[in-house]
Amino acid sequence: MAGRQRLDHIDAMRPLKQAGVVSTHTIVAFTPVAALVFSNSALLLLHVSREAFFAISACMLTYAYSGLKRDAMKKFYWRRFVAVGIPYLVWNLIYFVWYVWPLHQNSYSSAGSVFFHFVRQLEVGYDQLYFLIVIAEFYAFFPLLLWLLRKTRGHHGLLVAAVAALQVFFTIGVHWGWFGYRMGEYAQENAAFYVLYLVGGAVVACHLTEFHDWVTSHALLIGYLTVATALLAEGVYFLTKGSGADALGHAADPFQPSVIPFNICVIALGYLAGMWLVHPRRHRWIRKATRIGSDDSYGIFLAQMLFVTALALWGGRDFADTMPFYVWIPLCIAFAYLGSIALTELLARTPLAVPLTGRKQVPWRTDRRPAGSHRRVAASAGATAAADPTAAADPTSAAVPAVAASLEPTRASAPTPAPAARDRESTSLAAAASDQNGA
Repeated sequence: MAGRQRLDHIDAMRPLKQAGVVSTHTIVAFTPVAALVFSNSALLLLHVSREAFFAISACMLTYAYSGLKRDAMKKFYWRRFVAVGIPYLVWNLIYFVWYVWPLHQNSYSSAGSVFFHFVRQLEVGYDQLYFLIVIAEFYAFFPLLLWLLRKTRGHHGLLVAAVAALQVFFTIGVHWGWFGYRMGEYAQENAAFYVLYLVGGAVVACHLTEFHDWVTSHALLIGYLTVATALLAEGVYFLTKGSGADALGHAADPFQPSVIPFNICVIALGYLAGMWLVHPRRHRWIRKATRIGSDDSYGIFLAQMLFVTALALWGGRDFADTMPFYVWIPLCIAFAYLGSIALTELLARTPLAVPLTGRKQVPWRTDRRPAGSHRRVAASAGATAAADPTAAADPTSAAVPAVAASLEPTRASAPTPAPAARDRESTSLAAAASDQNGA
């Protein structure tokens, strides 16, 4: 499959969304019980990092593989397994051992119990690793999506409207329990419940130039709408909390319908932030830090909970109890975020780079090329992309036609248990820090 130019401004969105993921887990792990109402109001908005993860993944996969042919399927799925499947299996094992041995957080009565709990963890994914389950499901249906994009070419606006309606329906349904207990408990790992962000990201990849021009020419409007939609979501949250009624559903449910407009605005705002970070006028250290964060974003995602849980169980909670929130929150986030970067940089230089970081092994000394490819991105072609599952370009091949053109129909087009843990309000620091399947 042909490679495409690395889109530095979209790459720059990755460390931003990972900052949101790390912030979410830090707040869950360290917030005192007395502050749960306000911490959950923050978590309600921070969960956008999940939707942004899926939107960026879908966009970059479509950008890189829009011309996927039937005879390239085997290679495509093998690359996806290497990028997602192997890290998923390895990091589930790492976290399982991490809790059993260094943290001594287990209640296993026998070897059979150990095996059962590990299989259960593989089913739903440890904590944030369920993201990779959703991405794997998206990969499975990706050829069908490409076929749909080709068939609806010229009518992608209607396609987005249709999936937006589906997103609202699914979100309302799981929020109010229309689909039953079991479906609701597995909603977190079900790609259908993120259909707007996955299909929407793919549509954006087909119209990158138009999307770029619209977003950059409406930056102020996007900023205002982001603030307005955040206030709307928080208003619904506190109204639900204050009334004590359940008519509006669970206030802190991550599948809260009121946050859908906010999620869309934040993703667009993140695009603008990525543009700002890689602009040639930015100071060199800003662009260098952005590139490091982009290259290590997958490693941050995979490794963050090692640092969050270690800090929580080895003194971080006492620190959070004695210090004001504006001190411990940024310090704890920085510890987990920067620690994950340092660990990723180290692991990426070992023979185990692929299973542990999702990246190819890099030499101990390497020069990072400057960022800045953020203009007229739809027709660009050339260099490579990282092995992050949100950067799906083939690093070894030549350029391909523009995405929209490659979606023209061709004869070679592709053919067609126990409840899982969900993001919930934390009820105690101990539970938040030691529950292996919590989100």
